[in-house]
Amino acid sequence: MHINLPEKRYYSIGEVAKAFNVQPSLLRFWEKEFKEIQPKKKNSGTRKYTSENILTIQFIYHLVKEKGMTLEGAKKQLRNQSKTGSKETLLARLETVKASLIQLKEKM
Repeated sequence: MHINLPEKRYYSIGEVAKAFNVQPSLLRFWEKEFKEIQPKKKNSGTRKYTSENILTIQFIYHLVKEKGMTLEGAKKQLRNQSKTGSKETLLARLETVKASLIQLKEKM
């Protein structure tokens, strides 16, 4: 799944929810279930997701929504991925780099 987010340092929960076509409540639920998703929070409680958070959410989305895994299965996959590194995560990062390079090329 390719998500369409502009290149920024931080993303709001609304932007992330819209990119994945889910409700913000699902993202808040996944934060509680998956310790790997820890967005920064302002004093006001506003969540700010980093690009690493987005990659983790993308991996969880792929496992749960596209592959139909249970949350427990997705947690096991994330633990295995963090130990060995994941092809999906690497591919997602490479896609992000590729998109950035294409944008740079078009600007020239």
